[in-house]
Formats: sequence, structure tokens, C-alpha cells
Amino acid sequence: MKVIAVIPARDAAATVGDVVRGLRRVLPSAEVIVVDDGSMDATGERAREAGAAVVRHEVNRGKGAALESGFAEALRRGADAVIAMDADGQHDPAAAPKLLASLEGTDLVVGSRERDRTGMPLLRRATNDVTTWLVSLLAGQRIHDSQSGYRAIRSSVLRSVHPRSRRFEYESEFLIAAARAGFSIGEAPVPTLYNAPGSHIDPVRDTLRFIRLVIRHIGR
Repeated sequence: MKVIAVIPARDAAATVGDVVRGLRRVLPSAEVIVVDDGSMDATGERAREAGAAVVRHEVNRGKGAALESGFAEALRRGADAVIAMDADGQHDPAAAPKLLASLEGTDLVVGSRERDRTGMPLLRRATNDVTTWLVSLLAGQRIHDSQSGYRAIRSSVLRSVHPRSRRFEYESEFLIAAARAGFSIGEAPVPTLYNAPGSHIDPVRDTLRFIRLVIRHIGR
């Protein structure tokens, strides 16, 4: 099985190199694609130095758009499965083989922090609980951590699922669309480093985008 990792990155020069190197240590045969989403720093250079191929957006287009570009490039390169993860150090590369192993018998695996949320800020925990409940409701199946961007995805899903969203709500819409298309969704427990630097989430703006996403899918 040909595995390609896709890492969306914006102004992540301080962390992306370690993420790429860590991933290449545990999955030495996997290719790594970093999508530099309009960074103003040396994100692309650090990613290349660590051994990744880089797809560049000249202006910031959003995490969802970066993932779409990375998935398209992974499919073009013949990926059978894709590991999606963040560039800011919150996702431990050492968990990637566990995600891939859990992909056996299912179409999409979400790295779930549900079992161990030690260190997760209280507000983020509450927000994750509400959004995960809503995504599960709209998807028609129980998803334990819809906000985790650490995932293993079969190429068949990537060819079929193309969410309309282009920013952080993309990942929620991806799960809803995949479930409604009949793809199976599993999970694997993963650790998360909540003190990792570099998050670009805007709590107010991105919550409003999520609400619009929910309204758009209710009744479909």
C-alpha cells in the first residue's frame, strides 16, 4: 500500500521540520507533502530541508483548501492511503502507524483524543464535545472526536468526497459527507500536545463558520 502524508501548514517554520522528520522516522517508505498555505515565513524551506515535497499557495486559502490541494497531489502520485496531520506539533508522528493499522477493514480512521484529554483547555473540551455531537448527528453515526485533524484516509474516499468548506470547518464537513456517501469511519486513540505553538483557529469566526455548516446540512 502506497502511503502519502499530507500536512497543511501556515507560518509553521518553527515546527514543520520536526513533524516531517518524525513522520519519516516511523514511516520511512511514505512520501510527505507539505502544503504551504500562503506562509510569510520559511515554512516551505524548512519542510523541504526535512525531506518533504512542497505545494505552495501564494496566498492563504484556508486549511480546507490546503488539504484539498494536498489530497489532489497525493492522488496524482498514486496514493492508496493518506495520513493527514497538522504542522504545529500537536499530532505525534509516532501514532501514524497505529492509524494506518486501524485502517484495515474501514475507509477512514480519526485519531481520537476522547480517551485521554489531559491538558486540553476546558473551553476547547466543551467546544469539541458540542461540535462532535452535532457532526455525529449529521453524519448518522457516532464519531468520538470530529475535531481531530489526525486521520488516515483511503484513496477511494478522497476521490469521492469534496467538501464545499475551505477553512477549519472543512474537516467536520468531510466526515459528514464521507458518512453520507456510505464510507465507514473508525477511530484510533492518539495523544495530543495541547501546548503546541502556532494554532490559527479564531474561536469566534470559526465557530460561526461551523454554525453555518450545520445549518447547511440540516434536513439534507
